[in-house]
Amino acid sequence: MKVLTVVGARPQFIKAAPVSRALRAAGHTEFLVHTGQHYDRQMSRVFFDEMQIPEPDINLEVGSGSHAAQTAQMLGKLEQVMQTNQPDCVLIYGDTNSTLAGAMAAAKLPPSLAHVEAGLRSFNREMPEEINRVLADRCSDYLFCPTQTAVDNLAREGITGGVSLVGDTMFDAVLQFGKVAEDRSTILDQLRLTPKEFLLATVHRAYNTDNPETLRGILTAFIDLNETIVFPVHPRTRERINQLGLGLTAGAVKMIEPVGYLDMLMLERSARLILTDSGGMQKEAFFFGVPCVTLRPETEWTETVAAGWNVIAGVTPAGIARAVSETVWPDDSPAEIFGDGTAAQKIVTHLANQVGS
Repeated sequence: MKVLTVVGARPQFIKAAPVSRALRAAGHTEFLVHTGQHYDRQMSRVFFDEMQIPEPDINLEVGSGSHAAQTAQMLGKLEQVMQTNQPDCVLIYGDTNSTLAGAMAAAKLPPSLAHVEAGLRSFNREMPEEINRVLADRCSDYLFCPTQTAVDNLAREGITGGVSLVGDTMFDAVLQFGKVAEDRSTILDQLRLTPKEFLLATVHRAYNTDNPETLRGILTAFIDLNETIVFPVHPRTRERINQLGLGLTAGAVKMIEPVGYLDMLMLERSARLILTDSGGMQKEAFFFGVPCVTLRPETEWTETVAAGWNVIAGVTPAGIARAVSETVWPDDSPAEIFGDGTAAQKIVTHLANQVGS
């Protein structure tokens, strides 16, 4: 079986790593396409190095741009790559512009299309990611869901064919690389951090970064919490902060450059609490049993909220403060609702059986 894998953004590298390893271990051929959506070293190259992801067979080097311009560039180039390589299946991940472009290109060509992390819904159409994931699901022949909630979401939309509950490949990755991070990462020493005596924060979604008042409110909340907060700053977020003159001067907030996967795992598992608008970090917090405050009005990972490990705080300083100070967190370990750590193997086996060898 020949699989063409489309990745382009930091979360996709994490999701794809276990599947890429399983594909190659089973003797299948993978042609790996990096769209270049994330091109900064700390947002791209370091993940390939740390997670031992094979070197991309081609990098489309699309770079940044508006949603329409970026997706259009990817679409044209991906179509050419697919026509040249003639894969049996195209594999897409998550909900980025790379996901949408891969889905649209494959949908009008012969190869089957498989979507990993299908069925997620935030029910907020103002989020570009929501549009991307809905359209990707509509185009896909095989929909690999991380949770039963995702399966149920698809069923409500009338999508039942080709749907499989396999678990979450990000959970696979945490299980595979958690011990590696513990052995190799020195980030706690570098930042002089004591486990469980700091908070970890990330902000990157356009919903938060492109609205000056929203971004200002989130940063104000960080300062007002008056706790040590480690804040790896996404390049786009740093640009917005600089444009608005919103640099954090409070000593308790440590604004640092983005970190690699292993360092992020160590920061996540060592934090007392995580504040984020990232879907991936909401899950990783849950995997590690670390309380999470989501800096959005909703989440696609409703299972983490239902389990009590995640609270939707919104984006106002008052809402964030309440979530941090008033939430009573569980005192037991999180349930295993994201699979058993073999999602990648299940995906590869299913595709081999359905698409052919």
